[in-house]
Amino acid sequence: MIVSANNNIGEVWFVTGSQSMYGEDTLRQVAEQSRQIAGALGADLPVGLLWKPVLTGADAIRRIMIEADADDACVGVVAWMHTFSPAKMWIAGLDALRKPLLHLHTQANVELPWDTIDMDFMNLNQAAHGDREFGYIQTRLSIARKTVAGHVSEPSVRGRVEAWSRAAIAAAELRTLRLARFGDNMRDVAVTEGDKVEAQRRFGVSVNTFGVNDLVAAVDAVDEDRITPLTKEYDDTYRVVDSLRDTGDRHDSLRYAARIELGLRDFLTAGRFGAFTTNFEDLGGLRQLPGLAVQRLMADGYGFGGEGDWKTSMLLRAVKKAAAGLDGGTSFMEDYTYHLHHGAELVLGAHMLEVCPTIAAGTPSCEIHPLSIGGREDPVRLVFDARPGPAVVVGLADLGDRFRLVANVVDAVAPPRPLPKLPVARAVWRPRPDLPVSAQAWLTAGAPHHTVFTAAVDLEILTDLADMTGVELLAIDADTDPREFAKEIRWNQAYHRLAAGL
Repeated sequence: MIVSANNNIGEVWFVTGSQSMYGEDTLRQVAEQSRQIAGALGADLPVGLLWKPVLTGADAIRRIMIEADADDACVGVVAWMHTFSPAKMWIAGLDALRKPLLHLHTQANVELPWDTIDMDFMNLNQAAHGDREFGYIQTRLSIARKTVAGHVSEPSVRGRVEAWSRAAIAAAELRTLRLARFGDNMRDVAVTEGDKVEAQRRFGVSVNTFGVNDLVAAVDAVDEDRITPLTKEYDDTYRVVDSLRDTGDRHDSLRYAARIELGLRDFLTAGRFGAFTTNFEDLGGLRQLPGLAVQRLMADGYGFGGEGDWKTSMLLRAVKKAAAGLDGGTSFMEDYTYHLHHGAELVLGAHMLEVCPTIAAGTPSCEIHPLSIGGREDPVRLVFDARPGPAVVVGLADLGDRFRLVANVVDAVAPPRPLPKLPVARAVWRPRPDLPVSAQAWLTAGAPHHTVFTAAVDLEILTDLADMTGVELLAIDADTDPREFAKEIRWNQAYHRLAAGL
């Protein structure tokens, strides 16, 4: 029974535990109240919610968990013990489940009917100890899960379940993600390297490399009659500078940028790729470094990483999936340079060209300027400032024996002064708790210089995603203390090495 269906981007299954000893009348009430809870919960989710009949025996539990794992539409399971459900019945089912699990600790009623409460009411409403039995067996089996406690009428409860469901969407995307690398990594760079086999084992993503001239062939094959409509779309969407308009002396450069976009889209669509990388050191027969094309593809949800950085590309795709329908925007990013005025320190984030316009404060300007690296023609790009507001900067590093996510909570701000001579898209932010502490923590953690900047996804969603994928997450926020942060890194290192050996 579907009690809600939102956005057609997957579904979570809602399962309820009980036992047959209560009798049919009680189980009918359990089922009805379970549907009501599921309906209230599902209304706010970005995915559909599929209610399943009440589970009262080990065989039914095991089968439903196997079915959930096998159903590609299912991104996760929400479990609630309405009454007491003996936990040994759940062992085989929990052991079979590989999809994300959320344990909802709630009950049908908000208040107790103090004047009328009797044993019939007590026998029906037993989540207070039924969920404790369920919590025990999950811990006993070392089951990774998120636990949310409270009544579903509370916005905070629904919000935490929504965060989990968004992380589940991202985890499901990673399990089937195909990523295309055009060329290799930037030469001699360490942090963009990584273990692609381990990435596929841990996350599911398949990372494969193609020669840049495979892309060039797709770009060259674009029919000329497809280019003019796209350049008109640019005119309608952005503030295109006069030199790039159809009467301007650089219009041919805009047409070639459109050709790159069309060819790149064709290549990615044909190969069912959801993410990709480029490298300015390896452009083959491309006349321009792809700038405008990359920005627009990111705006449509593709993952991207510069200089062959496939880890950031896959992370960007996952975060964009988690952010579906949310305001704020998400982009590939790099901490580029600092403003170190004491007490007013800021980070200026940018990249050569490739910052996603979903984070723009206003309508981007479509411009053309020289690029001192790459050795090609002047590339077309969108230029803008990121909108102010709270955001998170998150990076993924391969430490050799495991992957590590590091996330810094920041506040994006408007640039203190205009940047008339910096013709790239950029974001300015104030890290929490401040730049010296956040930078020290980031460097101590060995976090990368390429990141995902998101004003749409918060730290809770990223924490849930890390838990679902079994990846370490270090958070830098207003409460970060450098000494305690260093201790956390040492503790985590010991834990993950021990856990990997068990």
